[in-house]
Amino acid sequence: MDAVKPSSTATLAVPAYLIDRLQSILHAAARLVNGSCKYDHVSSLLRDLHWLQVPERIMYRLAVLVFRCRNHTATEYLTRDLHWVADDDSRRRLRSATTHQLMVPRTRLRTVGDRAFGIAGAHVWNDLPSSVVSAPSLAVIKKNLKTHLFRQSYSH
Repeated sequence: MDAVKPSSTATLAVPAYLIDRLQSILHAAARLVNGSCKYDHVSSLLRDLHWLQVPERIMYRLAVLVFRCRNHTATEYLTRDLHWVADDDSRRRLRSATTHQLMVPRTRLRTVGDRAFGIAGAHVWNDLPSSVVSAPSLAVIKKNLKTHLFRQSYSH
């Protein structure tokens, strides 16, 4: 199995051993689709299929869900977990209030607390470039987000 370079924000959402197991399944699926042998290098297969690595897939799903919360098309219980910097009265006059940033609450338990949607989603969203988060529609953000994460995943 190829070494996966997990990003710090993706590891907040899922334990590393689960990411490794999911990545192994993804590699097996890519080999099956391409008819490759068990020991063939899989990175080029994934790149040709235009599939994201597992950490980037997690980041993609979190970012899309945050976008849907921002536009009030997600369920209310998820939307309640996110707090925008622009909505905070004490930060409204700051330059950061004009950005699309989320406030990241502090947690006491790094292993459990940082995996909550409000924390992990905020970390992923805040790490994205403004060209991605300022997209006007769901279709545009999905396209820009996948392009950004694909370049990040296969830049080496």
